Amino acid sequence: MTAQSDLAFDPWNPAFVADPYPAYAGLRARGRVLYYEPTDQWLVPHHADVSALLRDRRLGRTYQHRFSHEDFGRTPPPPEHEPFHTLNDHGMLDLEPPDHTRIRRLVSKAFTPRTVERLKPYVHGLANDLVARLVEAGGGDLLTDVAEPLPVAVIAEMLGIPEADRAPLRPWSADICGMYELNPSEETAQRAVRASVEFSGYLRELIAARREAPGDDLISGLIAAHDEDDDRLTEQEMISTCVLLLNAGHEATVNATVNGWHALFRNPGQLAALRADHSLVPTAVEELMRYDTPLQLFERWVLDEIEIDGTPIPRGAEVALLFGSANHDPAVFTDPERLDLTRRDNPHISFSAGIHYCIGAPLARIELAASLTALLEQAPTLTLTAEPERKPDFVIRGLRGLRVEAA
Repeated sequence: MTAQSDLAFDPWNPAFVADPYPAYAGLRARGRVLYYEPTDQWLVPHHADVSALLRDRRLGRTYQHRFSHEDFGRTPPPPEHEPFHTLNDHGMLDLEPPDHTRIRRLVSKAFTPRTVERLKPYVHGLANDLVARLVEAGGGDLLTDVAEPLPVAVIAEMLGIPEADRAPLRPWSADICGMYELNPSEETAQRAVRASVEFSGYLRELIAARREAPGDDLISGLIAAHDEDDDRLTEQEMISTCVLLLNAGHEATVNATVNGWHALFRNPGQLAALRADHSLVPTAVEELMRYDTPLQLFERWVLDEIEIDGTPIPRGAEVALLFGSANHDPAVFTDPERLDLTRRDNPHISFSAGIHYCIGAPLARIELAASLTALLEQAPTLTLTAEPERKPDFVIRGLRGLRVEAA
């Protein structure tokens, strides 16, 4: 068992958070699984293992479909955190079959490829408008002026949330997502609980309004969705689904946008190649998602004992699948520390894999390509004006801002 002092993995160290990729190389060299005492987790740094374990049904996002907290050797969450856990535990990301299967099937009936395709003109129009305003102002903060408003507006438009009601969405989401960091503080938990109560209350009223007057939006589609047995989503499942779609649907896109542009500014040769050939945008989107991964770590509970490279991992343990490390594994990616916007063989796992593969991945790709294209076309000399400050969070990787000059 490897002690904390023996590992370069230090998710609360600003230097590590600023650039964890050299430390990941050290982890991969140390072995296929390493115990990390501060979070009581087994770290899994190699692409092959991360990919396999995402598909391994002996692991789960939850254990409560099979075990009580006591049976599993875990302490129940404090009762005062209940609103967050009610919201979180009814979303398909934190469910396992059969509940996950049923909810994902019903959500898929409303969140169809046609729904996503129908949003394309809105996404491209909004991206162009946001970038035009940035250029007109001569520059600004790429995070707050383009990266954040685009996916939040798209998800809100898809759900049918009126424009006048959209201001709290991003703060609610940020407060809820704080609970996905390692060992969150009580203050973080209180913010997440407050946001969970407020967001749930808002959606409960909106769902009631859509029951009375259905529209051409996803919430109306979720209300109407049913299978051959007339099974439908409960109100709580609809609320949790809407919150999940907002949180997952914009956190990754926001951070991929600013992380991506920060990477481009640090690799001027690649940026010049992209400016010279906009047909590289599709492969650029995939490479930027790989190169600086927006979600660095994904957790799984061990439901039945597994073994990794001769090391038994007991039931009740938690594994931390290191997406950022997997996306830089030289066993899979040629010269992984090099940003290569022409990279064709790119099986990154930034959207996860298996039954929890991101349902919104096609929409995220459309949004990322739309904002990238709009910036290349309208701001061909976009320039970084100040070195950005990185957020202190490790799991959800992003910047506090990205100041640019646009012309």
